[in-house]
Amino acid sequence: MSELSYFPGALNREDYAQKIAVLFSEHLEKNGLRLTTPRRKILNYLLKADRHLNQEEIYKSLRPQGIGRATVFRTIKMLEDSNLLSRISGISGPPKFEVHFERPHHDHLVCISCGSIQEIQWPKIEKIQEKACRKIGFEVKWHRHEIFGFCPQCAKRQKRT
Repeated sequence: MSELSYFPGALNREDYAQKIAVLFSEHLEKNGLRLTTPRRKILNYLLKADRHLNQEEIYKSLRPQGIGRATVFRTIKMLEDSNLLSRISGISGPPKFEVHFERPHHDHLVCISCGSIQEIQWPKIEKIQEKACRKIGFEVKWHRHEIFGFCPQCAKRQKRT
């Protein structure tokens, strides 16, 4: 099962990937850089992923294609700076990433045993948060929820031990 569940409804994944590549290229150009082949490969790898990935996983997968660790880490930073990529915290270890541009808002359930991440949407909770913020005059720019616990498989294992 794919960890990455929520994508823009009007676009298929191919069209979405093309749009992200154009936006990233524009961001790089504004900063005097260009979308090099290694950067494009890193972006394509993230766009084809069916789960949240950390930098080391991306590096190890692309190293056989001659892409270095520093290139992966710098490209991830550029994607974050361009607001195309977001970071998800794990219980320990390095953060994981997802391309998030125009994806519907969602939160994450993070398993503290196996590290799996499940995306989830809670419209009722979103409305409660919005109402509470309006009530006190708080202007929200963004938020994220990461809930930590055990996925169903790990919860079963916990109960057996």
